[in-house]
Amino acid sequence: MILFVFRIGAAITAPGITVNSDVLDQSNNVFALMNLLGGGALQNFSIFALGVSPYITAQIIIQLLSMDVLPALSELTKQGQYGRKKIEMATRYLTLMLAAVQAYGIIQTAQNTSWITFNFEENFLNYAYVVSIMVAGAMLVMWLGDQITSKGIGNGISVIIFAGIVASLPNQIYTGFSEWVLASWNTGSKEAMRGVFQFVLYIACLIAIVAFVIYIELARRKIPVQHATRSGGSEKLSKASFLPIKINSAGVIPVIFASSIMMAPSVIASFISEDAMNASWLQIFQYNQLVNTGGVMIPWGLIIYLVLILLFTYFYANLQINPDRLAENFQKNGSYIPGIRPGVETANYVKKVLNRVTFIGAISLMFIAALPVVLTLTVFNEDPTLAIGGTGLIIVVGVALELNNQINGLIAGKSYDEVIGGM
Repeated sequence: MILFVFRIGAAITAPGITVNSDVLDQSNNVFALMNLLGGGALQNFSIFALGVSPYITAQIIIQLLSMDVLPALSELTKQGQYGRKKIEMATRYLTLMLAAVQAYGIIQTAQNTSWITFNFEENFLNYAYVVSIMVAGAMLVMWLGDQITSKGIGNGISVIIFAGIVASLPNQIYTGFSEWVLASWNTGSKEAMRGVFQFVLYIACLIAIVAFVIYIELARRKIPVQHATRSGGSEKLSKASFLPIKINSAGVIPVIFASSIMMAPSVIASFISEDAMNASWLQIFQYNQLVNTGGVMIPWGLIIYLVLILLFTYFYANLQINPDRLAENFQKNGSYIPGIRPGVETANYVKKVLNRVTFIGAISLMFIAALPVVLTLTVFNEDPTLAIGGTGLIIVVGVALELNNQINGLIAGKSYDEVIGGM
C-alpha cells in the first residue's frame, strides 16, 4: 500500500508547472540519475520529484562526520540505541535543509534547459511555494521509507528506489526495441540485422548482469569459529561454526552513494547561472561521455564514478562489519578463530580478510557499473538507455535478494500463517 501511495504521488505534477517530457530524454545523465534515485518521480516533475536523494546525501554527510571528524557524533555512535536515535534525528534535520537547496537547484536547472515552465509569475513567493511542496514531498517519501523498514520487509529507502526502477524497466526495454529493431526494419537488410543484433546483445547484457550480481551477492568467505563451553567444571569445545563475510557486504549502497555524488556538481552549478550549468568542465562528471583531454578522448566521468564506488564499498563494508567490536564480542562469549589469538590479533585477522574480500566485491561492482557504459560508448552509439539500465539493475537485483533473504528468514523462524498474520 505504501508503494501504491508512492506511485500515485510520483504521477502528480507539482502545481503551477508544465513539463516538456521530451527534454528529459535528450538531457544529460544527471536528470536520469536523479530520476533513478527518485524512483521515477522526477520524470513528471511530481510532488515526490526529490525522492530519497536528500536523505541519502544527508546519510553520507552524517556518516562521514561520525568517523572521528565531529567528536560529538563519534561519541553518539558508541551509545547504542540512544545514540542511533540522536544521529537519525540529525540526519532528518539535515535532510530538510538539503531538500530545500536541492529543490531550488532542480527548478533552476529544469528551467534553464526548458524542461519545465511556470504557469504563474516567477517571483520569490511562487518559487518558495513550489520548493515547499517539493520539500514536503521529500519528507513524506522519507517517512514512507521508514514505515516500510519498521513495519514491512527490507530497507524502505532501497525498496522505494527498487519499485521506481522496476516500474520503468518495461518501457526501457520497449524503447530499446523500437530504436534498434523497429526503426531499422525498413531501412535495408544490413541495417535491420544490425538493429536486431544490438537489441539481442542489449538483452543478453541485462541477463548477464543479473546473473553476475546474483553470484556476487550470494558469494561468502567463511571464517571458522569455535566456541568454548564449560561442562562439569571442565572446559570442552562445542561444535565449530563459521563467520560468513559477504563478498559484497555493502550491497547496493555504494552505487547509490556514488550516483548522488556525481549529481552534486550540476546541481551546484545551477545556482550560479545558465552559463555555469552548461560549462564544459561539467562533462567530467558525465560518466557516459568522453572528454577531449589534450587531443585524447578520456572517460573522466566513468573513472570518477568507479573510484567513488570503490571508496564507498570499503567505507560501508567497514561500517557493516566492525572488526574491533567483533573481536571484543568473541572474547566476551568465549569464541575464537582457530590459530588466531583473541583480542587484537583476531581484530587484525578479520580486518585483513574483510579488506581482501571487499576488494573483490568492489571490483565486481565497478565491472557491473562500467560494462553498460562501455558498451554504450562503443556498440550502441552513445544511446544512454543501457547505461542507466546497468546502474538500475545493480540496485534492483541487490534489493530483490535482500528481500528474498529476509522473507526466507521469517518463514524459517515462524509458520507461514504467523508471518502473514504479523504483517
